[in-house]
Amino acid sequence: MNSTRAARFAAAYALLRAAADVADHWIQTDDQAATKGQHDHNDGQSSAVGRRACAAHVATYTATQAAALLAGTRLLGIRLRPGPVAAALALSAATHYLADRQGGHWRDEQPSGVVRLAVVSRGWLQRDPHAAYLLDQAWHHAFETVAALIASA
Repeated sequence: MNSTRAARFAAAYALLRAAADVADHWIQTDDQAATKGQHDHNDGQSSAVGRRACAAHVATYTATQAAALLAGTRLLGIRLRPGPVAAALALSAATHYLADRQGGHWRDEQPSGVVRLAVVSRGWLQRDPHAAYLLDQAWHHAFETVAALIASA
């Protein structure tokens, strides 16, 4: 990786990460946060409602990341190519949706999907009250790093 690409990567990662925090903690609505993980197999919940809420959240999340990349790189005088940026944002959006649809499944007795990948120590997951959030954020950070690598190509 040459120094120019390294600078593009560093800028893209910083911008994606900052935008993700803004999107998750400031822009996401309370309703989206509360319903994005709903599944039909839970009493009083609806998978359709969960999918819609998650899609709406991911749309604003991705728009926030796109705006940050566009404005930030312009201010820095860094040029990113549109194709790699679109691919990076698509990866970020898809993996964000996948993780956020897990909803309350982080502590299920029979975890599925993303959760199964993260379960290394069941004891730790059961003891740490912040485990779900930490696993969620680690997942997002990892894919934002890959997205930044793609965007910097």
